Amino acid sequence: MRLIATTAFVAACACAAFSVLAEDRKPDFDASANMLAQKYLLVDTHVDVPYRLEEEWSDVTVRTAGGDFDYERAREGGLNIPFMSIYTPAESEAEGTAFELANRLIDRVEAIAGRAPKKFAIVKTPKQALKARQLDLVGLAMGMENGSPLEGKLQNVEFFKNRGISYITLAHSLSNHISDSSYDEERQWNGLSPFGKELVVEMNRQGVMIDISHVSDEAFWQVLELSEVPVIASHSSARAFTPGWERNMSDDMIKELAAKGGVIQVNFGSSFLTQEAREWYDTMSEARAEYLEKNGFDEHGSEAEAFAETWREDHPFPYAKLSDVVANFQHVIDLVGVQHVGIGSDFDGVGDSLPEGMKDVADYPNLIAEFLRLEYSFEDIAAIMGGNLMRVWQAAEAHAQEAAAATTASAP
Repeated sequence: MRLIATTAFVAACACAAFSVLAEDRKPDFDASANMLAQKYLLVDTHVDVPYRLEEEWSDVTVRTAGGDFDYERAREGGLNIPFMSIYTPAESEAEGTAFELANRLIDRVEAIAGRAPKKFAIVKTPKQALKARQLDLVGLAMGMENGSPLEGKLQNVEFFKNRGISYITLAHSLSNHISDSSYDEERQWNGLSPFGKELVVEMNRQGVMIDISHVSDEAFWQVLELSEVPVIASHSSARAFTPGWERNMSDDMIKELAAKGGVIQVNFGSSFLTQEAREWYDTMSEARAEYLEKNGFDEHGSEAEAFAETWREDHPFPYAKLSDVVANFQHVIDLVGVQHVGIGSDFDGVGDSLPEGMKDVADYPNLIAEFLRLEYSFEDIAAIMGGNLMRVWQAAEAHAQEAAAATTASAP
């Protein structure tokens, strides 16, 4: 059962939308899309606002000049539940700073809601998410991108859940103490570490969703074997469009994810959507690495950033189009059905690589309009917008409640 709305509510939305579409017997897809964006629950599982503010603070409770997210644009786009990404860079594990940084970023999200309680609310459960929408508030959920802040302690799953973390991306750009990374050529665990395997069980027990974006293929298959709860890919796209790039999901992985009830949340970054953009990044990265090594510059220094900017000037970036975003959704739907796909934009996380027509959180109606043009039903659009993710989130919570009840019942 989808958690998007009652049957009566869906029917009412459908009748209203049909009235817009029927005007002068010419479909007004844009007007209908704007209306549906406001009517249905819209969830985006990956918005990198906290780290954006860590690097340069701005007041996202009002319209901002930069970035991809703020309150005003979120309302324009119909966004109800953005998952704020609590991102810790891969190197933070070695530096011993991941736990502190994660808590500081959570503090930032709490501060956003605290400064504007009539605009935002922290949401830690599916029930709270729906309540925030009823109160006409933007509900700030949170997902931890990179499990390094757990520091190898299972008790930290409960700690961060209590702080509001609803999913954990097991690794990021390097292998960590939990899992191998799709980006890392070194595969020290051949999938999950021993702790990582214990962690899957503990996350199930605590009701924290498992996010397989960023992990190696081997880790993905091990997670699905171990987890008793559907899992998510919070911000990944289809590997069919970027052959050989492990960061996206293969068709077999998408099929198995769906078979276990999970959801792939499509990433909007151009390099996730088209091979042309992917190859641009690969070529630029190789040229930059050669330049830095030749001149003895650090890969994290200002010279690396300057090189990338110059490269972009000399080699225009091939932005994906809105049709490429839709094609990724359509590919997943053709493979496994509409019940297993959703939105994981990576707004504020993919820099200046967003496709034409999907530049910030005000642009969700553009995507919805394309689904209308393809004659998707209102129920299916609502499922894509947020219903599918809510189903998995609730399943994780329900499993945790059942596990707690079983433990209580078996206690002497």
